[in-house]
Amino acid sequence: MAEKYINPHTDFGFKRLFGSEFNKELLISFLNAMFHGEQNVQDVTYLNSEQLGDRVDARRAIFDVYCENDKGEKFIVEMQNVYQEFFKDRTIYYSTFPIREQAQRGGDWDFHLNPVYTIGLLNFNFADGLENAKRWHHEVKLMEVDTHEVFYDKLTYIYVEIPKFDKKESELESMYDKWMYVLKNLSNLMQRPAALQERVFTRLFEQAEISKFDKQELKLYEDSVNAYRDIVNAIRTAEKKKYAEGRAEGRAEGRAEGRAEGRAEGRAEGRAEGIVEVAKKMLLKGISAELVAEMTGMSLDEVSKLK
Repeated sequence: MAEKYINPHTDFGFKRLFGSEFNKELLISFLNAMFHGEQNVQDVTYLNSEQLGDRVDARRAIFDVYCENDKGEKFIVEMQNVYQEFFKDRTIYYSTFPIREQAQRGGDWDFHLNPVYTIGLLNFNFADGLENAKRWHHEVKLMEVDTHEVFYDKLTYIYVEIPKFDKKESELESMYDKWMYVLKNLSNLMQRPAALQERVFTRLFEQAEISKFDKQELKLYEDSVNAYRDIVNAIRTAEKKKYAEGRAEGRAEGRAEGRAEGRAEGRAEGRAEGIVEVAKKMLLKGISAELVAEMTGMSLDEVSKLK
């Protein structure tokens, strides 16, 4: 492969760096950097990433990384490459699993809950009012509307828009800057940048070097890269097609409003069609329906209907 280091946006790459006990110091460093010293994560314990509902027929959730720190606080960390119309709803839904699993059976439980953090690393610009914001880090908590004060500080949603991070190596200041630089640029680097001299990055670049993979690891990574590229290319192609159709329709109507609506609808429809096409290709390649659902964001029922 042309790249020297793995792409952390792929399923294999992300889980290799952040989802294994062997490399948990990387996850600990990233979490502490992201919270700007407000958290002091000393250790993490990886939990079962597949969460089942309360009933046999209930919808399940599969997390990229699910762990808790030494204080019992829960962290869901997900790399999300594909925009979904109901992405916010999905993150809210996912956060209910670590909340409900804290319920203690019996009559003595007083409803005390440990904090839950849902972290979305987004390989796209977030929608619904945030697309024009220059900020790339968004932290969301329950708020009292009139006072704008945090009402409940144990439930936190953090959305990180990777494409909006545009600092150059010479501009990196904090550890968070450095981690964001790695997440965005790792697969394009041919050597370790001089700005990344901390010990944790020595570990990261050692684990990310593709030439050190054995045959099985290389095969898994290549499959993951191909799946990632299929998703990205199919969505871009569908978006361009729908975008062009939207512009044509807008011109025909002769109204600025029509052009804007056509472009917006085109992008949304393009994403949806692109995801479906990718899912079909993945199924034809023998990839399991469960993995297809996880990587595309489609439900298992939707994927099953494509067979």
